[in-house]
Amino acid sequence: MHASLPLINTIAAALGLALVLGFVATRVKLPALVGYLLAGVVIGPFTPGFVADKEMASQLAEIGVMLLMFGVGLHFSLGDLLAVRRIALPGAVVQMVVATLMGMGLATWWGWGLGGALVFGLSLSVASTVVLLRALETQGILDSYTGRIAVGWLVVEDLAMVLVLVLLPPLAGWLGGPDSAGAHEPASSVLRTVGITLAQVAAFVVLMLVVGRRVFPWVLWQVARTGSRELFTLCVVAAAVSIAFGSAALFGVSFALGAFFAGMVMRESEFSHRAAQESLPLRDAFAVLFFVSVGMLFNPWVLLERPFQVLAVVAVIIFGKTLAAAALVLAFRYPLNTALTVSASLAQIGEFSFILVGLGASLGLLPPEGASLVLAGALISIAVNPVLFRAIAPLQEWLRAKSAWARSLEQRDDPLAELPMSTDERYLARQVVLVGYGRVGQRIASALAGQDIPFVVAEQNRDLVEMLREQGIAAVYGDAVEPSVLIQAHIARAHMLVIATPDTLNVRQIVETARTLNPGIATVVRSHNEEEARLLEQDGVGKVFLGEEALAVAMTAHVLDCADQRHAQATAPGALHEHRA
Repeated sequence: MHASLPLINTIAAALGLALVLGFVATRVKLPALVGYLLAGVVIGPFTPGFVADKEMASQLAEIGVMLLMFGVGLHFSLGDLLAVRRIALPGAVVQMVVATLMGMGLATWWGWGLGGALVFGLSLSVASTVVLLRALETQGILDSYTGRIAVGWLVVEDLAMVLVLVLLPPLAGWLGGPDSAGAHEPASSVLRTVGITLAQVAAFVVLMLVVGRRVFPWVLWQVARTGSRELFTLCVVAAAVSIAFGSAALFGVSFALGAFFAGMVMRESEFSHRAAQESLPLRDAFAVLFFVSVGMLFNPWVLLERPFQVLAVVAVIIFGKTLAAAALVLAFRYPLNTALTVSASLAQIGEFSFILVGLGASLGLLPPEGASLVLAGALISIAVNPVLFRAIAPLQEWLRAKSAWARSLEQRDDPLAELPMSTDERYLARQVVLVGYGRVGQRIASALAGQDIPFVVAEQNRDLVEMLREQGIAAVYGDAVEPSVLIQAHIARAHMLVIATPDTLNVRQIVETARTLNPGIATVVRSHNEEEARLLEQDGVGKVFLGEEALAVAMTAHVLDCADQRHAQATAPGALHEHRA
């Protein structure tokens, strides 16, 4: 009887084993994703014992892809991307081209065809969203400017891969797929097919942006008004799956692209955060099934049969991509720490690589060993990624100590790294040094300007520094952790230091540097966590403002003020006489 229930058998085995191996992975300080992939290897056809239904796992994986891409769309912010576009857009494109060419070079050397080499190279060029976000969260730098660069970089990679997923099927025959008719089509016919595909995609995108962004948030609002949590969750999941299916059925668009745009239009709703929260458990469960199904494609014997090929793949992912990304960040005149952090963030591959491998295999472009090599590279790079992050700080210190070139990277002549000679004298003494010009920093700066209090902004976003200087605001570019940045902000003669960045990882170091240069300076720090705020105050970093506490104080003051006004109105002589009457 149990053998006739392949769906239940597959789900039970996949989720149960993924739980066990995911737990073991986290206990040994590895991402749980490694455990999920290993669960797929265990129940896959290349290992002894129970073998899950491959076709059933593939369909479950499709739902996982839909929900994964829906989540990516829910969190996609065009504003965040535009804020770092000058480095994220060219950086991601160049890094993807470099990694793709390296992968294609390896595949061509091994005797693969053009289509297989292209799919293989592209699969090595894009990092995992899940791994990157969790790594940045663990380091506490997700909301920092460096974190935003890494996330923006990854968004560009994701958008490029969405385009690849759209164009690959119509180009499969020309790239050497099994469709012999397509392989011998003239270039004009291939271009016509690509044009039709792009036209269908454009029609779908226009429909979603013009109609979908108005209709679906309205539907979500109507369902939310019922007060039913079950209906709200059902609406979110139904929208993700239905739009993905409808896009494929009506426009020939992939499930992945349809789900991505479903998330994008849902983001327009004021309930987008709730939608993300309510759909998270189901997205996580099906994402696990997706990773398990990917693990089922991995043949572990490839580690013994092709060890040098596996090492070459890992070298492209960990070293080739890392060096290319670091060189590009440094070329844009960003600090060494930013270059090391961004490059470490991208030194792995994940879900988009798996989606592309599955598509390449289904189109007959990728050889069977290609999927195993990509999966081997993914497993090893994801496992090594936490080690790379832990190595950033000691590597940076070692480079500074041993290399004059590394020191020159942070001391090079940058016109934005120091205040102009024409800066007014009032900004050079008794001023406020404001570290960070985000949402909180902007409000503080506006209040200071309103009171005609001079201040100097220290900010890691070059575009912001340029904009501030155009507005006549004194600003210096750089990471305030570096003493040279605070020196250029004239901290030695400043009246107060205000740290308004969400990244509190290096607060102690910034305050220590400031007090070394100016022992009597007053310091104010922003924090989001009660425990973190308590520790910072114990360390004597100055006055710490907790986000939730400051919000509660402001709301309480407003409530009391309104209550006093209502009470005064109610007890006014005219009001009392009217009440008695």
